[in-house]
Amino acid sequence: METAYTRPRALGTVLLQSTNTQNIQSNLPASGSPEWAALLQCAAAHPDLSKLSALLHEVSWPALMTLAAAHGVTSRLASAVTRLQENLVSQEFAHKLRQLQRAQVLSTLQMTAELFRLVDQFRDAGLDIVLVKGPSLALRAYGDTGAREYGDLDFLVRQQDILRATELMISAGYKPEIAVESLSPQRIPGQYLFVRIAAPLLVELHTERTMRYFPLGLPIEKFFTRRQYVSVDGQQIPTLAIEDELLLICIHGSKHLWERLSLVADVAAFLTRQTSLNWEHAFATARAVGAERMLHTGLLLASSLLGAALPQNVQAMLQLERSATRLAAKIATWLPSAGQTPPGIFARALYRVRMRGSLVSGLPYLLRLTFSPTQEDWPTGMENEHDGRFAALRRPVRLAKKYRGGEKS
Repeated sequence: METAYTRPRALGTVLLQSTNTQNIQSNLPASGSPEWAALLQCAAAHPDLSKLSALLHEVSWPALMTLAAAHGVTSRLASAVTRLQENLVSQEFAHKLRQLQRAQVLSTLQMTAELFRLVDQFRDAGLDIVLVKGPSLALRAYGDTGAREYGDLDFLVRQQDILRATELMISAGYKPEIAVESLSPQRIPGQYLFVRIAAPLLVELHTERTMRYFPLGLPIEKFFTRRQYVSVDGQQIPTLAIEDELLLICIHGSKHLWERLSLVADVAAFLTRQTSLNWEHAFATARAVGAERMLHTGLLLASSLLGAALPQNVQAMLQLERSATRLAAKIATWLPSAGQTPPGIFARALYRVRMRGSLVSGLPYLLRLTFSPTQEDWPTGMENEHDGRFAALRRPVRLAKKYRGGEKS
């Protein structure tokens, strides 16, 4: 297996490297701080500008901008500040916000151009492809492809097409993390990663087999059948049905333990703009893939933390979901730290079980995740199927080391 590529950081994360704030990265403002309260207002479905203005009089701007970068919501902070009547930002930090906005606009333009090129190439080759997250989510949730931070393009393809898709990506000027000769039905990575050779740009291809966090498997044929199209700068781009995309971002948030505010903000913004969402279909799809509690938890977080409006019958139903309510409350306690103080290995295991539902359904889900190796678990230079089986035994050891003591190694 080839050496994995280093993923570029989101644009706002530059602040984590450049701002001297007495080690704020490892001591982020607490949940009761004015910085955290201000950030919640910036990410809210309907920010209270008067409350935000009052909070910004109290914040430490270095701490606030570092916190926003850690949570991936620098763009939301910049957008909210521009809506205020008074100038509450020092010249230094106003300049930094403008720099980050310009960089994000430039990155969005580059990725949009590449999006058009790749979609055309897949279409010409007769390969089905669906854009997930990235520009599609930004457009649907915020009304602007450049309104949220993302560092790559993500597509959904069928597992049976992954060899042809890899060859197409190579012909398009990309280098795969996994060489063509190493592709195997028995060895499925976390995603099929490609880096453009001419200039730094990442593309990830996901299949029904890489989407491990769907409890009962991703129903890819149904997702393709229900796909819709979004207009990106006048180009029609295939993407998920809005109900399927809502479920996907809730499962994605669950996968990452809802450690960053951007994950919750995306759900809240999506719900606010997608008023035609078919709730019966959304809940039916969640039931079909065993992700009801993941969807419920995402909706509760978006509603309770960021004020996302839900239909009255949906809100009433969620109030009866005691387990999801307790999970959302627990997540809210570790969310402000932006993953700097994550749950330990046993707390993570319990979380996975509870996210699936009952112990009966949750324990098999946890075991599958624990013993389903990705490329990080594959032995270097050992590609045969027999050695691949031992990767399943190495995985729990690696995870235990990574999350031992509640800290990421």
